[in-house]
Order: sequence, then C-alpha cells, then structure tokens
Amino acid sequence: MADGEPQPPAALPQSGEAAGEEAQREAQRRAVAEGGLQERAAELKPDPPQEDDDCSDYGSRDKPGTTLGRTVPDGNVLFPDIFQTDHLLFYERFKAYQDYILADCKASEVKEFTAEYLEKVLEPLGWQAIWRTNVFEVLVEVVDVEYSALKAVVQLSEPFLCESQVSTFTLECMRELLELKEHQIPLQELWVVYDESGEFDQTALAIEHVRFFYKCIWRTWDEEEEDDFDYFVRCVEPRLRLHYDILEHRVPSGLVADYQNLLSQCEELYRKFLNLRSSISSSDSDSEVENVSMVEGLKLYEKIEHLKQKLKLIENPLLRYVFGYQKYSGLQAKGLRPTGTKITHVVSSTMMASLLQSLIRDKLCPESYGEELEIQFHSDPLAAVNACYEGDTVIICPGHYVVDGVFCIADSIELEGYGLPDDIVIEKQGKGDNFVDCTGANIKISSLKLVQHDAVEGILNVHHGKTTLENCVLQCETTGITVRTSAELLMKNSDLYGAKGAGVEIYPGSTCTLLDNGIHHCKEGILIKNFLDENYDIPKITMVNNMIHNNEGYGVVLVKPTIPSDVKDVSAERREGNTQPHSGDERACVEGFRHEELPECVTDELELYEQAEISEQTESNYEIANELGATSAKKSQMHKKRLSELGITEADDNLMSQEMFVSIVGNQFKWNGKGSFGIFLF
Repeated sequence: MADGEPQPPAALPQSGEAAGEEAQREAQRRAVAEGGLQERAAELKPDPPQEDDDCSDYGSRDKPGTTLGRTVPDGNVLFPDIFQTDHLLFYERFKAYQDYILADCKASEVKEFTAEYLEKVLEPLGWQAIWRTNVFEVLVEVVDVEYSALKAVVQLSEPFLCESQVSTFTLECMRELLELKEHQIPLQELWVVYDESGEFDQTALAIEHVRFFYKCIWRTWDEEEEDDFDYFVRCVEPRLRLHYDILEHRVPSGLVADYQNLLSQCEELYRKFLNLRSSISSSDSDSEVENVSMVEGLKLYEKIEHLKQKLKLIENPLLRYVFGYQKYSGLQAKGLRPTGTKITHVVSSTMMASLLQSLIRDKLCPESYGEELEIQFHSDPLAAVNACYEGDTVIICPGHYVVDGVFCIADSIELEGYGLPDDIVIEKQGKGDNFVDCTGANIKISSLKLVQHDAVEGILNVHHGKTTLENCVLQCETTGITVRTSAELLMKNSDLYGAKGAGVEIYPGSTCTLLDNGIHHCKEGILIKNFLDENYDIPKITMVNNMIHNNEGYGVVLVKPTIPSDVKDVSAERREGNTQPHSGDERACVEGFRHEELPECVTDELELYEQAEISEQTESNYEIANELGATSAKKSQMHKKRLSELGITEADDNLMSQEMFVSIVGNQFKWNGKGSFGIFLF
C-alpha cells in the first residue's frame, strides 16, 4: 500500500456486539487521524530541486498541451498556423532577459550567454517554421541548431510552400539560396509552426526573445561600450521600459519621433565610422589621405557619442522625465484680421436672456471699449479659439465643456471665464499629447478650470512668447505647466494639483513668475532645469507668496549636472555633518543646505512685495535662494572659463552676473514628502 494512505482498521475481538462496534469506530478514527498526519507531512515536505535545464517559467516539457496562443500567418492561406509570441507582457520579457538569458553578463558576452540559454531550452530538430525575409516567406524544417552562431540548420519542407513579392523564387531557386547559405538561417528570421503538444513552447518563446532583443534592444555599437557595468541594468532594462512605455502611450509622440530620428542618425553615422575605420586599418601607408581619414573618423566618433548620450537620456525613465524634449511647434500666427476688426467670441452651451443681459452689462458694454463691438456666438470653446485672430477676446460662460482636441493659441488673445473657475470647466476628452499649447506673443487665460485625463504631456505648454494665467484651477494628469526655453509665464492666484510629474517645469532660458498660487498633490512641486552648457541661459524665476504643499517628492527640485566641484562640496559637507539624509530615488543625489549669507543678486524683491516679512514657516525661501544663487554663480564662473579658453578675455559681466532668482519670498512649504528643496545631479 502506498505511503500516506489511511491504513485499514485491524481485526478486533468480538466480545459483544456493542463493544465490537465501538472498537471498530475507534480504530477507524485512529486510522483517519494517522492518514491526515501523513497527508499534512507530505504538504510540508519541500519541493524537489529543479533540474538545471529548467531555464524558463514558460511552459514545461512535463505538462501535456501548449500554453501559447496561435495565429494565422498573413498572406498564403496554405501556410500552417504559428505560435503567437509577439504579445508578451513587459514583466515576461524582463524576467526572461534578467533571470534566464543575460543575467549579469557584459556587452561582449551577450552572444555567448544567449547561446548557452538556447542550448538548454531549444529543441535541436523536428520542428517546422516559416522563414521570413523582406522578400519572401517559405516553410522549412529544422534539422539542427548552431547555438554559437544563433542559427538553425534547415531544409525545405514537403510539400514546398512559398510566397514572395516576385515570381522568381521557385523550388530550384530556394534550393540554390539555401546551398549558398549552407542551409543556416538566423533564428530571428524563423516563426515556429504551432503545435498543440506543448513540446515546442519553450522553443517558440526562446526564438521570440532572441528576435525581440536584436530588433528592439541591441545596438551595433553596444559591444564597443565599456564592459565594467552590468549590460542588463545599463542598456536592456531602460530600452525595454521605453519600448513598453511607447506601446502603452506613456511617451509624447514628439519625443518618440525624436528618439527614432536620433537612432537612425546614430546607426547611419556608425556604419560610416566602421567603414572608415576598416579602410584605415587595411592601409599600411602613412599618407596624407590617411591622416585626413583619421580626422574625419574622430569627428564622426564625436558626433556618434553626442547622439548616444541623447539616446540614453530618452531611454532612462528618470532622465526622460527630468529633461523632456524641445518640441517644435509649426503653428503659425494668423495676425490681424484682414478687415482690421477685433471680435469678441462668446461661448455658451445655451444662451438665456438673463445671461445675455448680464454679459452686456458686465462685459459687452460699448462704453467700456469706446466703440461698437462685433460679437460671435459659439457653443464650443475650441471652435471659438480656432476662429480667433490677433487681439480677439473669448468669453466663456458657466458650464461644463468637453473638448476633444488641442487648444493651439498662436496669436495674442484673451481667454476668460465669466464667473468662478469652478463654474466654468473645460475637460479634455480622449487621449492626446497636449491640452493647451501657447506660442502667442501675449496670451491671457483667466477664471477657468482646466481638467485633463489620460494624457501624455502636461496640461499647458508655453513654447514661445508670454502667457499670463490668472485665477485658474488646473486639474492635471501628467506634468502640469511647462515653460520652455525663451518662453515666459506669469501665474497668479491659481491652483494646480494632481500632476504625476512636476506641477511646474521651468526650462533653461525661460522666465517664470509665480505669485500667490497653490501647487499641491503632485509628484514634485516645481522642477527647475539649469543645464551647465554655454547653449543655455539660466532661467529667471520669481516666487512670491506661493503655498507648495502635499507633494510626493520635494517642493522645489533643481536639476543640474555633476561637476568635480559639486562632488567636493558634497564630500566636504558630509565631513562637516551638514548634509541631510538622502531619500527618494537612489539615482538622485540630494545636497544639504549650506547656511551662508545670501548673495546680493538673489535678495532683490519686486516693488509690490518689498515690505513682505518672512516668517518661520518660510525659512526654506532663504535656503532655496542660497543654493540656487550659488549654483548660478558657479555656472557663471564656468561660462567665463569657457570664454577664456576660446580667447575671449572680457566677458559681459552684466549678462554673467544675472542670477536665477529675481525674488523668492513669502512662500510656504508644508507636508512635502521629501522636504522643501532637493537637487538632482545628473
């Protein structure tokens, strides 16, 4: 009898009917109890160790039946169905590359590690596949696998099945082609034919992992990169995350286009570089032509490195969030209306007589303008904005407006709500990168509530010109407001919340004035980008009487590059015990505050707030101004040094002495997850 099964009761002496029945029941209870203990012990017994060749959690040779789906190949209906493996989830690919294929290999070891993985999981023969190229598809049978070369040895299946764009690929042509290739085909060109047994599940998945890796992850220059770091962490993980972020529409379409363009440029330049390097190495002469080629090679190398750095910024999810991208807006301003008139556009879903009377009294009174007004009525705010020319005004009446589109404002217009912001709601419907794009010279938006859902980019982007935002409420989804290079934002008496990124992103070379606003319940309150590069000027920022609270990270974050002096400063402060504990993302380096005298250049205040007193709650204003002032001064020194290296000994001191903060007073920082101020060093 098998172990763990209940033992039958033993024979008992029959001293009496009652006694016999009682004894029999007792014996049965004992047997059941013993059996239960044995079953419990079996449950607690540890599982047997897995065999070394079990290198995948997808399917098993011991389990009958496939766990993969099937799909019908495009084109020739005579082709058999194939395994559907191209819809794997992020974590499935991540686990396969991290745990089974690449582990902690170096870039130069990728092919070797991949071959070892394939040798363990791939069936060496006995399966069919469709061999696909850009020109033809043909059914083949695999008879062997060359693991080190990542190739399969194949022969044509019978009957011969082929589909091509041209009619020249006959049976004889295919046989000749295979002879030329010595019957060896790259694994990534094979799609495994569907089999219900489950025997070829791991084979199909392994080939999918190889195909996806060399199509979406591997770069031709990876092998020449430094091998001191884990290739998976350095390259595979960020590229894999970017791929799925793009698939799931979490990356702006403009940034995706930039990335693809940069990748194409880098691949093209790298091919030229390899060809040039090959021609130089094959030449033994030390001629002038070779010297010229070496100079060209160095220039190509510098361009390639520059492009590779840009690619890495986009591939890294943290840096992608920090740096964003410079979106080009091709929207052209209409200018003045041909007739020279300016129109007031009134937006209302329904126009009641009482509402019209109020509008005439408060907004449309001719005496207020000194001339007769021309008025147009709309039911859609987007249609009203699209109908505007330079100098027009859009008045939006109370109501809830659902907009499926983007507000692209390229002319100087005024967009105002008639009433309280909570009564005039404009909600974005559907997916889209943008909600409000401003490129006009002087745009004013007031008394509105903007609501954004399921978006990729921020709720409002100021690309060019000046935008004034007053008495507004912004319910965000991703980033809040972005003030790009050379643009200007004046934000007053407004409330911004809900951003999964930063509430306000301030780019280099921009001007941002924040007065009496609330910025809360975002990932970061305000993100300031101060790139240490001669191509970027420092932003000019004014922050007065803002309430920045309940943000997940910091109230204010400064992004700046790591330079040796920064490292020395941090080390010195650590020795002196003046640094705060590090927190948040381990990649972010947060410096402690240095309590020194404020530079004169950052203590200037707006005339309107000259008498403002700074309470204990706003001590962080000093700390932020102090740190940012020191950062700006350091940038000025670096800029002067660069000018000096170029032979320009007299720099423009007036330009170089302009610091980042015009004024920072009266701001309150409360209940921010990581504190009032942090610095991200990249």
